[in-house]
This record gives sequence, C-alpha cells and structure tokens, in this order.
Amino acid sequence: METPALSAVPHPAPLSEAAPAALAGLRWVLADIDDTITTEGRLEAAAYTALERLRDAGIAVVPVTGRPAGWCDMIARFWPVAAVVGENGALWYSLDHAGRRMRRWQAQTEPDRLARRATLDALAAQALTEVPGSAIAADQAFRLFDVAVDFAEDVGPLEAGAAERIAAIFHAGGAAAKVSSIHVNAWMGEWDKRAGVENLFATLWEPLDEVLDRVAFLGDSPNDAPMFGRIPLSVGVANVAPFLPGMATPPAYIARRHGGAGFVEFTEAVIAARNNPERKQHP
Repeated sequence: METPALSAVPHPAPLSEAAPAALAGLRWVLADIDDTITTEGRLEAAAYTALERLRDAGIAVVPVTGRPAGWCDMIARFWPVAAVVGENGALWYSLDHAGRRMRRWQAQTEPDRLARRATLDALAAQALTEVPGSAIAADQAFRLFDVAVDFAEDVGPLEAGAAERIAAIFHAGGAAAKVSSIHVNAWMGEWDKRAGVENLFATLWEPLDEVLDRVAFLGDSPNDAPMFGRIPLSVGVANVAPFLPGMATPPAYIARRHGGAGFVEFTEAVIAARNNPERKQHP
C-alpha cells in the first residue's frame, strides 16, 4: 500500500468542534511546554493559572517536553502537575508529596548512556560546523540523555530548513533527532515522547490503551507528532499551523490562540464542558 501524500493529511478541526462530553470526561491532560504552555519563552500568569484550574478540577496535568532532566525535577516539585516526561521521553519524574520523595524513571541504563555520549557529542560538533549560527542549547548542562542544538531560542532564528539540516546530520550518524519550535533534540536510543508517556501511565496509573478516552494532549511542533498520533483528543495550539504540511500525524483539533493563550483556551473549554457537558461550544 502506498503511503499517502502529506498534502492529503487531514487538517485539524477547530477546537470549538470538540465534543463537550469528551472534554468533560478528561482525567489527564498532557502538554508540551515550549510554545504550548509558554508564550515567547515565558510562562505567563494565565497559563500557570490554567494548570491550577485543571488540577483543582481533579485532572492530572503532565508536561511532556524536550526540556532537560534538571528542569523536570524543578517542575515536578513546584508546578501544579502530577508528573513530568522530559528529554523527549527519556525520563519521567513524579513527586510523591505524601511520601516526600521523587519517583524517577529513565529509558536507558547509566552505563549505556555514558557509552553513547561521545558519539552524540561528536555529531553535535559536526552540526555546529555545518550549520553556521546554530549553538548548543543553554540548558545543555542540565541534560542527561540528549543533546539540544539551538536554532531559535538564544540564536537566530535561523533560516528555513536549518533545523532539518541539523536533524539530518544526527540521523546520518545513527542518532534519533526531533525538531521542536526552538531546538533539535538528538539522542542515541529507542524512545520518544509516546514511549515515555506509556511507561509513566503503566507505572503510576493505568495502561494508556485503557484510558485513551480520558486523556488529551496539546502540542505545537513536529516532535509532538508521536503524541498527536497516539491520543485521539489531541490539540495543536495555533502556532502548530506552519508545521502541518510536513506532519504525518497532525493533531485532531487546533486552537484559535497561540502558545500559552491556546492552552488557556483549551482549559476554558474543559471547565465549561464540565459545568455543562451537553452544551455545544461556540467558535
């Protein structure tokens, strides 16, 4: 069977068309961080309040991010979230408040991680040479499993195609690589955001397959595609639009607003649906 052309991939429906009953029945909300919960690199008050509103409604919020282990430890401790999946699925952290301990999981043993580090660092050095203007991400010191090459956070943004050229260098060297809205994240191992989320659910809650009708995912860029393809109630904030033509698995829905405002828009829809699950949303 031939693979369908990317141009034939369905365009997401407006978030306003999501069934209120499906929104009202959510128990988990998973969301990318950069340019999904945040806006232009900042966590705004409205987005943080949205996290709290979901938590207070009894919904477990789980950021699913390419950001590093060090950030994830802080987020798990201080944000109103149930857990954090980090480094594109390489690890997850969840703070047990009652037991006063951090539960941690990683996809690779420490010896394997260290053994593959030299290859990964060499490929990163090659990428910096071949794509002028790119740089190692400022948060690299806090990473365990991947290397992040910056093309749009503290540098650039570089010209169109730069991120794909960086990713191609890693792929040619045998590494996995995913493009986010600001970084190319690369690693030596078999995991992605989907794999990390599935391990988290199987360990702390229920197998993901058994609760798909109670889970939503929000994202904004190509590295979110594994989750868009896995979660039926998937939502792209408005800034996902430029990536849709090259995305084999787009989100089912798209918000009207960008970044954190799109996350707030989704939260408002969930709360409204919980208050009146039979009422149709307005565009």
